[in-house]
Amino acid sequence: MSGRLAMAPGARLVVATHNPGKLREMADLLAPLGIPAVGAQELGLPVPDETETSFAGNALLKARAAARASGLPALADDSGLCADALGGAPGVHTADWAETGCGRDWMLAMRRLEEALRALGPGVSRQARFVCALALVIPGDGEAVFEGVCPGRLVWPPRGDRGFGYDPMFVPDGENETFGEMEPERKHRMSHRAAAFAKLVAALRPV
Repeated sequence: MSGRLAMAPGARLVVATHNPGKLREMADLLAPLGIPAVGAQELGLPVPDETETSFAGNALLKARAAARASGLPALADDSGLCADALGGAPGVHTADWAETGCGRDWMLAMRRLEEALRALGPGVSRQARFVCALALVIPGDGEAVFEGVCPGRLVWPPRGDRGFGYDPMFVPDGENETFGEMEPERKHRMSHRAAAFAKLVAALRPV
C-alpha cells in the first residue's frame, strides 16, 4: 500500500459503482479537487462479486477491477453498519439484510436488525458504528485504503425520512437526531464516508 498517491488535476477517475446516488456523492466530493469522475456503468465495466470478508477487502477488489478494465485511476467504497451486540453484524452484509428477491427493502432490514437485538434481551447494548472503506488504485503508482468510522447508537422506532439504508435508526454520538432526521449537509460533515474521504484527500500529493 502506498501512503501518498499522485492525481493530476483534471485527470479522469473511475468511481467503481453502478449506483447513481453514490456516483453523485463521490463526484461532488471530488469536484473541489479538480478531479472529474465517471461511473463504472458509463464505461460498461462489469460488477465484480464482493467476495471479501472486510470493507477494505471489498473496496480494493472493486477498485482494482475497475482500474484494470479501464486503465484509469479508480475509486471504490464499501460501507455498512456494525452493531456491537451482534458481533459487528450486519457488517459487510449490510445490504443483504434488505434483500427481498424483488429489490431491497430497508424498512425490512431495520426490522430484522431490531429483532436480532431484542432477541438478546432487554439490557442489550445498542452501540453501533457506520464504517466506510475507500480504496484508490492508480495504475503505475500504487493503491491505498482509507477508513472512516462514525460511532453512535441504534434507536427504535426509526425516525426521519432523509438519508437511506439504516439512517433512520442511527443516532451518532453527541447528537439527538438520527441520520434520517438530519439535514443532509450536517450529516455529511460527520459521516463515516466524509471521515474516510478526508484521509484520502490528505494522502493525495500534487503532480
